[in-house]
Amino acid sequence: MKRVLITGKNSYLGTHVKERLERTPDRYQVEELDLKDGCWREKDFSGYDCIYHVAGLAHSTPKDSEKDLYYQVNTELAYQVAKKACEQGVSQFIFMSSIIIYGKGSMGTCRIITKETPVHPDNFYGNSKWQAEKKLNTLKRDGFRLVILRPPMIYGKGSKGNYTMLSSFAQKTPIFPNLENQRSICYVENLAAFVQCAIDHNLEGVYFPQNKEYVSTKELVSQIASVHHRKVIFVGLFNPLLRALKGFPMVYKAFGNLVIDPSLSTYDFDYQEVDLKTSIIATESKG
Repeated sequence: MKRVLITGKNSYLGTHVKERLERTPDRYQVEELDLKDGCWREKDFSGYDCIYHVAGLAHSTPKDSEKDLYYQVNTELAYQVAKKACEQGVSQFIFMSSIIIYGKGSMGTCRIITKETPVHPDNFYGNSKWQAEKKLNTLKRDGFRLVILRPPMIYGKGSKGNYTMLSSFAQKTPIFPNLENQRSICYVENLAAFVQCAIDHNLEGVYFPQNKEYVSTKELVSQIASVHHRKVIFVGLFNPLLRALKGFPMVYKAFGNLVIDPSLSTYDFDYQEVDLKTSIIATESKG
C-alpha cells in the first residue's frame, strides 16, 4: 500500500491520476490537498510515500501583470511544499514542469528536443517552471527522490488550451490550412499511467512523457472532424500569411514544430497505453 498526496485539489491532472490509482484501492491510498490558503502548512506529510505536485498556473502566454504571481505559485510554492515533504520524511516528490522551459516551437524547420538541447524559456511562465526545477534540485538527498516531468501539450476530455481551440475549429470550419508541422503531445491517460509507473518503480530524475506518435496540426484537425462526421478541406491558400505571422503566439502554438526525441520518452515500462486515434475518440465523445 502506498499513500499518495496530490497537492492541488480538483486539478485536471491530479483528478485523472487520483481516479487511476483508486481503481486499485488495495495498492494506493490517495488524498488531495488544497493549497489556495496557508492551511496546508499545518498538514502532516510524514505518513505519505509520494507527493504529486500539480498546483500551479499553466497559461503559456500570461499577462505581464501576472508575473509575480507566476513565480509565487509555480516556483516558490512548489519549493516550499517540497521542502516540507523532504523535512517530514516523504520519500518521493513528483513535480509537473513543462516542455515550455525550452522555449516556443519553430516555424518551417522541425525543432527536436534532445539531451543536448539547452533550456531557454522565452516567457516568465516557462522561466517560473525552470526556476522551480533549480530550487527543487537543491533538496535532493538520500531518501528523497525528486521526479521532474517535462511533458508536451497535454490533452483529453475536459482539457483546456491549444487542443480545445483546434477542436472548435475542426467542428466549425469547412477549410483549414494544410501547413505541415510536427508536434509531440501527451494524452492525459498516458500521463496518468506514467505517474503510476513513477510511483511503482520509485523513480527519480527528469522524464519526458509523450504519446508514441508525433502529430501534425492538420492530422489532429482531420481526426477530430472525422469523429464528428465532418469533412474539412485542407488548402495552402493561407500558408504564406501564417508564415508571415509566425511571431504571434496563436500561430506558432498551432502550427509550430516542437518534438521530443523518442529516446527521451522510452523507458523499461509501458505507459503509452492509448494511441492517437483512440484518444481523440475518447476526448471528443459526448459521454
